[in-house]
Amino acid sequence: MRALIQRVTRASVTVDGDTIGAIDHGLLILVCAMQGDTPAQSAKLAAKISKLRVFQDDGGKMNLSLKDTGGAALIVSQFTLASDTSRGNRPGFSAAASPADGRALYEQFITDVSALDIPVQTGQFGADMAVDLCNDGPVTLWLDV
Repeated sequence: MRALIQRVTRASVTVDGDTIGAIDHGLLILVCAMQGDTPAQSAKLAAKISKLRVFQDDGGKMNLSLKDTGGAALIVSQFTLASDTSRGNRPGFSAAASPADGRALYEQFITDVSALDIPVQTGQFGADMAVDLCNDGPVTLWLDV
């Protein structure tokens, strides 16, 4: 699985003009299931993200994790993270999991993060979403598991 995480002071996702998920301090997690991904990879990615020390301690160093700070996660599916831009000018997405597998792994990832006692808000799988955020730092990290 692949994720792009952004440390945020706030983030929200809107579908058809309605806000369906919003957090304050925490992580916006854009997640993509790739072909061949398994539920075990979802659990591994959730555990990794929950423990990443990307929040500042009292000394200003990135020493605290999402779990340490009590922050929340806004999890949004984004199959375009599977893009291949190595040929031509149109991205290819053949490395992404099928829609059915992608949905199942997205829902599994939400379950896995929630099971770590992290408050979770979500986007809507397959929807045309508007994501609004205030990147804190900015801190943005790419993860593959």
